[in-house]
Amino acid sequence: MMDWTDRHCRYFLRGYSPRVLLYTEMVTAEALLRGDAARFLRHDPAEHPLALQVGGSDPARLAAAAKLGEDAGYLEINLNCGCPSERVSAGAFGACLMLTPGRVAECVAAMRAAVRVPVTVKMRIGVLEAGEGAPWRARLAAWGEAEFARLRSFTSLQLQAGCDAFIVHARQAVLGGLSPKDNRAVPPLRYDVARQLLREFPGTPFVLNGGLRDVAGVRQERAGFAGVMLGREAYHRPAVIGALHAELWGDGWIAPGVEAQFERLVRYAQRECARGEPLAAILRHALGLNTGQPGARAFRQAISAAGRTGGDEGLQMLAAAAQALRPGAAVLSPGDDNVA
Repeated sequence: MMDWTDRHCRYFLRGYSPRVLLYTEMVTAEALLRGDAARFLRHDPAEHPLALQVGGSDPARLAAAAKLGEDAGYLEINLNCGCPSERVSAGAFGACLMLTPGRVAECVAAMRAAVRVPVTVKMRIGVLEAGEGAPWRARLAAWGEAEFARLRSFTSLQLQAGCDAFIVHARQAVLGGLSPKDNRAVPPLRYDVARQLLREFPGTPFVLNGGLRDVAGVRQERAGFAGVMLGREAYHRPAVIGALHAELWGDGWIAPGVEAQFERLVRYAQRECARGEPLAAILRHALGLNTGQPGARAFRQAISAAGRTGGDEGLQMLAAAAQALRPGAAVLSPGDDNVA
């Protein structure tokens, strides 16, 4: 989720569960090694537990990037082999890597040798190139033993290289024929294929991803998997994180309500804005705070206006957003820089 799950987003989402593992947006190895690594790796201690997702195809460069992530305190290094965007494919990382399983294994082995934290792979169940062979829509529908054999071989090679766990988006990816958005919807979900991996590789941790939107869906599909991953659904409707925490752990944790979540975010925004962060960069992640509830539209309008205004004036305008959450709700003063 490039450009989505930045550090401000992760801080906000952490308010819904102290235990879920949060992932960074994908950061390329080159961005870490040639760019401002401190900026890309910066995070608040409150974001933990936290994993770093990296992109790349050069074993040595990925190993060096993984070491930077471990040194920065990340608890897992995840190699993205699932993103289908053309921009990513042009850089030789993301889902296109599944077409070169040997290369991926070299990358995993190099990363595994460089760090002590777990090294994991996020993948699709397969990849199709739209311009090759029969029409890609026909090939999407023709899942069979040959397709699973390729998936099995890819998985086996990564295990041999030292991969600790797999996050499996239970759809194929179509390169060059579908947009990233359509790649999340057009290829059919095949949870049965992900379960077949469980049978083929007993004892290997597999995390199920794709199409999971609520507690009922997770309850229906999660048996046998080491975990589940939600992306955009959790971003747009963060309350689902708290509901899933209660379902999966049952430890008595109750996620704070929308007013408390917003107050926590306001305190964070006060602190970050004092350090020069744009208010809009923080507030954009809270648009789904009360999705589906009375006042949701007014809340979105209020925080959008505050973000556009920015500065102390924008922070003061957040009182209107608090009112949209609950009439009469108090909003913190800009001088309160404590962080919950």
